[in-house]
Amino acid sequence: MDHQPKFFENLSGTGKAIGVLTSGGDAQGMNAAVRAVVRMGIYVKAKVYFVYEGYQGMVDGGDNIVEVSWESVSSILQVGGTVIGSARCKSFRTREGRLQAACNLVQRGITNLCVIGGDGSLTGANLFREEWSGLLEELAQKGKIDEEAVKKYAYLNIVGMVGSIDNDFCGTDMTIGTDSALHRIIEVVDAIMTTAQSHQRTFVLEVMGRHCGYLALVSALACGADWVFIPEYPPEEGWEDSMCVKLSENRARKKRLNIIIVAEGAIDCHNKPITSEKVKDLVVQRLGFDTRVTILGHVQRGGTPSAFDRILASRMGVEAVLALLEATPDTPACVVSLSGNQAVRLPLMECVQMTQEVQKAMDEGRFVEAVRLRGRSFENNLNTYKLLSQKKPDAELPKHGNTNFNVAVLNVGAPAAGMNAAVRAAVRVGITEGHKMFAVIDGFEGFARGKIKEISWGDVGGWTGQGGSILGTKRTLPAKYLEKIADQMRTNNINALMVIGGFEAYESCLQLHEARSCFEEFCVPICVLPATISNNVPGTDFSIGADTALNAIVETCDRIKQSASGTKRRVFIIETMGGYCGYLANMGALAAGADAAYIFEEQFDIRELQANVEHLTEKMKTSIQRGLVLRNENCNENYTTDFIYQLYSEEGKGVFDCRKNVLGHMQQGGAPSPFDRNFGTKISAKAVQWISKKLKETYRKGKVFANTDDSVCLLGMRRRNLVFQPVAELKNETDFVHRIPMEQWWLKLRPLMKILAKYKTSYDVSDSGQLEHVAMHSPKEAETGAI
Repeated sequence: MDHQPKFFENLSGTGKAIGVLTSGGDAQGMNAAVRAVVRMGIYVKAKVYFVYEGYQGMVDGGDNIVEVSWESVSSILQVGGTVIGSARCKSFRTREGRLQAACNLVQRGITNLCVIGGDGSLTGANLFREEWSGLLEELAQKGKIDEEAVKKYAYLNIVGMVGSIDNDFCGTDMTIGTDSALHRIIEVVDAIMTTAQSHQRTFVLEVMGRHCGYLALVSALACGADWVFIPEYPPEEGWEDSMCVKLSENRARKKRLNIIIVAEGAIDCHNKPITSEKVKDLVVQRLGFDTRVTILGHVQRGGTPSAFDRILASRMGVEAVLALLEATPDTPACVVSLSGNQAVRLPLMECVQMTQEVQKAMDEGRFVEAVRLRGRSFENNLNTYKLLSQKKPDAELPKHGNTNFNVAVLNVGAPAAGMNAAVRAAVRVGITEGHKMFAVIDGFEGFARGKIKEISWGDVGGWTGQGGSILGTKRTLPAKYLEKIADQMRTNNINALMVIGGFEAYESCLQLHEARSCFEEFCVPICVLPATISNNVPGTDFSIGADTALNAIVETCDRIKQSASGTKRRVFIIETMGGYCGYLANMGALAAGADAAYIFEEQFDIRELQANVEHLTEKMKTSIQRGLVLRNENCNENYTTDFIYQLYSEEGKGVFDCRKNVLGHMQQGGAPSPFDRNFGTKISAKAVQWISKKLKETYRKGKVFANTDDSVCLLGMRRRNLVFQPVAELKNETDFVHRIPMEQWWLKLRPLMKILAKYKTSYDVSDSGQLEHVAMHSPKEAETGAI
C-alpha cells in the first residue's frame, strides 16, 4: 500500500495539558505506559501532570495533581505496579465527586486525560467526558470558575489504555500486564513440575481471572496441563468422570505428575462455582492420588514487567498522546489497543459494551457466544488446547482411504527456545489428523544418515517448557546431501515435511523446492516455521525464540543498570546477538530504556557516535547519571564493541566512565517464555492442518505429488494475521548476503526509542490515527485469523 508518510512533527502540543492516571487493579507495565505518555507529551511541548492515586487523587486535588518533568519518569520502566498509585474511588461515582475533580483539572488547565486501567475505570472516564460541559457550567454558577474558563476548557478529551492482568477487555489482543502475569504463572508451574515429578503428585493450581479465563487457558497451553477450568467454557455434564479417566490414563502411560489449572471464576454448565478445593477432593476421593492445591494470588500482579509488556505499553503510551493531539470535540473517547502486531484506536464504549456482553452471555448460559465475543485470539487458544490436551481413541482418528500419511518434523539452524513446544504441537495435531509422525534427529545432516524414527503422543509429553532443541539441530543445508535425503524420504515413505528453524530452515526449503526437478521425492507439501532468536526470517514479524532472547537481554540490562546505581556517572556498552539483524538490539533498547542502539540496518558514522557521546555528557548533568548503549554484533565491521567502548571512554573522560558487556550465548538458552511456548504451539498446530489439507489435495493414484510453488510455504505472522507464503515468492523480499528481510516492520519503532531517550527525530505516524470499530468475527475467522 503506497501512502505518503505522515509525520507527527505537524502535531504540536503547545498550550495543551495532559493528565495521566492509573486506576483500578495494578498491572506490570503501567509504569512503562506512564513514562511513554510523560516523555512523548513533553517532547511535543505539552505540559504533563501526574494524577496520584487514580480518581481519588483527581477528586482530592492539591498535591495529588503535579506537573512532571522528563526526569520524573526515569528508572520506572523496570518497576512493577504503578508508581503514581491506584485506588478504588467511591466519591468519583457521585456527581459531587466528579464536580470537584473537574474543578481541580480546570484550575490547572488540564483538558486531556490519559487513563490506564480496566473497563470500570474507562467507563468512569467516559461518563466524566460526557458530563464535562454540564459540570463546568455548574462550577461557573457556583462561582468556582469564571465564564472565560468555561469557554477555554469547553471539551475534555479522553484516551484509555487497558492495564489489566486478566486480559478481559474486548477489542485488544493483549492488555498491559497480561504477558508479565503469564511469566509469573509459568515460573511457578515450572518449579512445581519438578517437585510433583519427584513424588508422583497431582497439583491443582488456581490462577486469577474472576470473569475471564485467559490466564488459565494460556498457561494450560504453555505448560501442557492435563485439564483446565475457565468461566467461558464450562465442562460438560459428567466432567468429573472424564477428568478422572484422563488423569488415570496419563498415569498409566508412565506420566509421573498431573497439573490441573483452575481460573478463580471457573463454573460448571449450571453456573455453579468449581473451586480448586472441590477439584482436589474429587481427585483424592476417586483416584486416591496424592494431591496438593497452590493458589497463586497476588504473585501474578507483582514482579518486574516482561519485555513484551514494556514495549506494548511504550507503543500504546506514545499512540495515546498522538490520539489526544489529534482529538477534536467530536472524536469519541477511544482506547489504544493491539490487534496482531498493529497498534489501533477503537471507540472506548464499543469495547466496554462488548466486554459487558461477554459477561451477559455467560450469565445466560450462552457459552459458545461468550467465547466468540472474547475475540479470535481467545477462540484460537481454546481450539488449540482442545486439539492438544486429549488423545482421541484410534477408532476415532480420520482415515485417508486405506493410507496413513507419514509426516516428518525436523529442527534446522541454531537452537531457539520454543522449538520443542512447536514439535510437540506438530506431533500431537498430526496424530489427531490421522498421520504417522516421524522425528528427524540433528537436522538435514541426521536426515541424510537415516536418523529418523516414529514419534508417539506420549513421547512429547512435558516438552513445552524445555529450552533448546530436544531433537537436535544443525546448521547444515540439504544441498550437499540431496540424494541421500531423497533416499531416506523414499525408504520411509515421507509424504510431507515440517521444518522448524531460522534463516537456514527457510534456505533449506528453497533448496528442496529447487531440487524438485531432479528428485520427485521432494514433490510433497513442505512447511517452514520460523524459529530463531535473531527474528531475521522473511515473511514474518515474529519468530519463535525471539521473545525469550529479548527477555534475557532486558533482564541483564536491568541488573547492569542497577549495578550503576551506587556508582554515579557510568555508561554501559552491551553487545547483543542477531547476526546482521538489529531486532534484538533495537527492541532490547526500547524495553530496557537505553540511550542508543547501533544496528546494521541504520548505517551510522563517527559524527553520530560523537553526537551520542555529547548526548550522554549532557545527561550526566541531570539527576539521571547513567547510560546504556546496545550494539548489534554485526552492525559495523570497523566500529566494533571494543572501538565504541574505547571511544566513549576517551571522549567521556572526567564526565563518565565506561564498561562493556558481551551477552553471548545466554541469549539462546533458558526456558521458553510464555509467548514463545504459545506462539510455537499455535503456529505449529495451524501448519499441520495446512499440511493435511495439501496432502488431501495432492493425493492421486495412491501417491502424493505436490509440485506447485504454493506447496512449499512459510507460515508467518504479518501485522494482524497468520499467513502461508510460498518460499519462492519470499526470495524477492530477502537480502541473502546479510540474511535479513529487505523490509522490517520494527524499524518503524526505532524513532520511538530515540524519542523516549530524548533525541530529536522524525516519526512516521501514517499507520496510526484511524479510529476503527470493534469487529465481530465469524467462527470461520478464528480458524484463519490472528494468533
